This record gives sequence, structure tokens and C-alpha cells, in this order.
Amino acid sequence: MQIALAPMEGLVDDLMRDVITAVGGVDWCVTEFVRVTQRLLPESSFLRLAPELARGSRTAAGTPMRVQLLGSDPACLADNAALACSLGASAIDLNFGCPAKTVNRSRGGAVLLDEPELLHRIVAAVRATVPAPVPVTAKMRLGYTHTGLALDCAQALAGGGAAELVVHARTRTDGYRPPAHWEWVARIAEVVSVPVYANGEIWTVDDWHRCRALSGVEPIMLGRGLIARPDLALQIRAAREQRPCTPLQWVDLLPQVQAFWRRVRLRLPPRPAPGRLKQWLCWLSRSYPEAAALFAQVRTLTDPLLIDRLLLGSEPASTEGSLEQDRMRAPQPLAA
Repeated sequence: MQIALAPMEGLVDDLMRDVITAVGGVDWCVTEFVRVTQRLLPESSFLRLAPELARGSRTAAGTPMRVQLLGSDPACLADNAALACSLGASAIDLNFGCPAKTVNRSRGGAVLLDEPELLHRIVAAVRATVPAPVPVTAKMRLGYTHTGLALDCAQALAGGGAAELVVHARTRTDGYRPPAHWEWVARIAEVVSVPVYANGEIWTVDDWHRCRALSGVEPIMLGRGLIARPDLALQIRAAREQRPCTPLQWVDLLPQVQAFWRRVRLRLPPRPAPGRLKQWLCWLSRSYPEAAALFAQVRTLTDPLLIDRLLLGSEPASTEGSLEQDRMRAPQPLAA
């Protein structure tokens, strides 16, 4: 059974990838999308969003990472994919699911689901350009405004050379509103010969049971559910193997939250830093009453020093550090 951590812009950066993969149960993860327009990007664009490239395209816990590209120009995407591979990318993922209006207006993400032929050309161009051992994968929604082209899009992606498809079982118009239409994943899996991952609205083990029953597929990609409950992948694996699994308690997760905050303090200026912690605590509040209580305490705080005292019990020695120091502060694995 394969379980992947979803790419979520502004949320699942390398710091969050380190935290979640350290908890365990995740087979691979994906970067936030690298926006490709009409030019070859500088190396810094890739290294900023995918610093794991410097350590073999793996998180600090050793979980493989894929570089995700978003755009609509086949040749330009292919050139940038080749560059990413030269920097160490071990897999290239293509984003055809982003629902953001600004992205869709500039012909990126889910809007391309109205053009199956273009999807095929993009994947084929990237597949032809990157080294043969490097997998090219794709993530799609069920459509832009409707599901009428869902099967055509899936076949176009697989026919172009995508080795795997992740299907977010909603249209762009659906956004993130429940339900996820997992039965469509089953329909897509019937018309392609590559592995298909189900994605969307998997918050609990019970959700996973229902998803598997309706989708008929084993592989899954977890997004917000895994951010809200970092051991969800471990729980699902245990359920799949019919063995007990003690849920992660707040006392065990708190050191991960503290380590995350320390790294945020090293990485970000004082003004935006608190927002990153509040964002995660807000999601954790769905699963942990203690996180909700902590979020209530920090919600109005804007001074990182006040959060240091509240969360760490002291002030950090420095808010500046090298990249190597940043890596050394990565959360330590809780499970293999």
C-alpha cells in the first residue's frame, strides 16, 4: 500500500514535510508547485521550494520527494523538468489540479482539464526530455466545472507517459467542499493501466475504509487530514494490516510542534513567523483539544518572543542560523 503526502501551497513546505514524514507512514511527498511560464527558471527557484534536492531528494527522515511543476507550455515544462533532474530530482510530478483563480487565469492547474489533448502533449514532452529512470507522474481533479472529460483527461495523461495518477475526487468548481466523489476514482482506474491514487476528504481511518470501498484502489494521497492528524498514515497502515495502533498523543506531538516553531523562527522574519505556527495549530485543533487551547493562546500574539516564552519556556539563543543548523533542528523520526 502506497501513502503519499499531498502538495499544498503555503502549507506543506520543506519544514512541514520534515515534520510529517518524521512521524512516519508516508512513502513519498511532493513539493509545492514550481510555477513555469515562458522561460527556464534559475536553479534558485527549485532549491527554494525543494531544498531536499541537496540531500538526494529526500526529507530529513529519508522519505522520497517529487518536484512538482505547474504550467501549460509543453516545451518550457520539459526544459524545466530536465533542469530539476540535473539538480537531483528523482521524480517529476505535474499539477493539473490547482483550483486557485490566479493560477487558472494564467492557464495553470485545473483549467487545463478542459483540454485533454494539451495534457497529453505536456506529459509526452516532459517524459521525452527527462532521463528514462525518472518517473513522471500527474495529479488531476475530476474536471474544471464538470466531470464530462474526466476519463478523457486520465487517458490523456496515462497515454502521454504518466507512470501514476493522483485523482483529487472533486472538480475545480467543487473546491474543497465535501463530499469527495471517490466512485469517480474507480471509473478512472478502469480506463487506465497505471496506478491510481485516491485523494480528498480522508480525515480518519473510517474515511479511508469508505474511500477504499468506493474507489476500489489501494494507493492514497493524504492532504489536510494528515496535517490535522500527523499519524493518520500510521493509523491507516495499521488498519490495513489489521493490527493495533495507539494514536499519537499530544504529549508526543508537542516536541514536533516545538521543533517546527524553532525552525520557522530560523527561517522567517519576525513578522510572518507567527502565522505559520497558527496555521498548523488551527489544523491540529481538529484532532487535539490541547492544540485548540494553544491556538487560543497564540491567536492574537504577533511578537515571536512571546510565543517563544509560551511554547518553549524560554527565548531561543538566536533567530539566525545557517542552513546546516536549520537541518539539524529537523524533527526526529517517531516511527520507521
